[in-house]
Amino acid sequence: MTELLRAFSFHVALNSSAGGDGLGDGGFAECSGLSLDADLHEILQGGVNDRVTRLPGRVKLVPIVLKRGMFAPTANGRAGTELWDWFRDTIAGVRPVRRYDGVITVMPPFGEESMAVWHFLRGLPVKISGPTLDARTGEVAVEELHIAHEGLRLDPAGGTRR
Repeated sequence: MTELLRAFSFHVALNSSAGGDGLGDGGFAECSGLSLDADLHEILQGGVNDRVTRLPGRVKLVPIVLKRGMFAPTANGRAGTELWDWFRDTIAGVRPVRRYDGVITVMPPFGEESMAVWHFLRGLPVKISGPTLDARTGEVAVEELHIAHEGLRLDPAGGTRR
């Protein structure tokens, strides 16, 4: 299964935010939502009519969207259902809520060196979609996964594949 994940452009690892077992590793063909958007506060000063002072405010975090992928569970996981189980537990109100810190590694077409590594904190699934089932095609197990998170960081390129 690990060799199959190498065919994807983005390697994703989900590690428990509270320590303990992670959810597993996956490979995805598309990844979006790696962005931060800061509010802007404009301060108008009395007697200063030729400019406005601008200060950064809170950051808005966009959910990460992973498309067309496969996922390999950790040693304790069940093959194929770990992402669906995580989402089901989240919407069913299972406590404590399982949150995962994630590492998204952008892989080059050839070679072992990563091009970029993104880290997100305390991820929570907000949407999951399976493939359109068609007996004539070999569709992948997860068509789309949306993960809300509480922080995002980009590390310098050049790390190795996990």
